[in-house]
Amino acid sequence: MSGARGDADRRRALLVVALAFARLGEPRVRRWLGGWTGVGLVAAGMARQGYDLALTRYAELGWRATFYVAGREHSPTGATGSAFAPTPFGAVQAAAWEALARA
Repeated sequence: MSGARGDADRRRALLVVALAFARLGEPRVRRWLGGWTGVGLVAAGMARQGYDLALTRYAELGWRATFYVAGREHSPTGATGSAFAPTPFGAVQAAAWEALARA
């Protein structure tokens, strides 16, 4: 891989690997991505892949993270990945995983 396309492919692969290890419960990756820093890292990685993030807290019930294709109208039907979880980082990771799996 070379050039801009190769860099984008490499970044996508690294994001997928990090999300996979977090899903598997790898302790170091879960600590790295398991907080607001992780939310920011995943959101930035997904932005590089062309996605926008909407993150909503529902009182004490949990968090909904939804990824949309960047620059498009953000409607429920335009969502490419969405997840609900007790924590913001759990919702963001699951929604990112779903969006990347659909791409």
